[in-house]
Amino acid sequence: MDRKFMEEATRLATESVEKGWGGPFGAVIVKDGEIIGRGQNRVLLTGCPVFHAEITAIIDASSRLNPKALLGSDYHAGTILEMIARAPGSPDLVPERARMLKGCEIYINGAPCPMCMSAIYWSRIDHLYFGCSLEDTSHIGFSDAFQYEDFALPWEKRRGIKVTPSF
Repeated sequence: MDRKFMEEATRLATESVEKGWGGPFGAVIVKDGEIIGRGQNRVLLTGCPVFHAEITAIIDASSRLNPKALLGSDYHAGTILEMIARAPGSPDLVPERARMLKGCEIYINGAPCPMCMSAIYWSRIDHLYFGCSLEDTSHIGFSDAFQYEDFALPWEKRRGIKVTPSF
């Protein structure tokens, strides 16, 4: 762990709040000791509920590592320019290039929400460092406890959303 990366994530979080972009969350993605992606909570700026710091950092890092496949490293939706092809004869349904954040670390000033944790898994990031715990962030109005509890329930008992499984 390198403290300077957590300090950068915290700086990004502060900037997000100061500019009115979103909640107090920042993230950086590091590969080989260099920052390759930065992200801030931009939910209020964009009006898009998924633009959390981790998501915007993943978009930024992915577009920097593979600019032909994803255009728009400044948190834009991105335009697909080149399909990610599977190696001929490969039994792997997910091509190696789609796992481009393997070998990376992510530094976040607060524990990730369930959506962001899933994105971190899907990105194949190797190591997660975070500052504030889920309990810490709940004290400032960002509680994800109900989501974690809900995921343990059967589909039919989920709260806040009606689920019709096996439709």
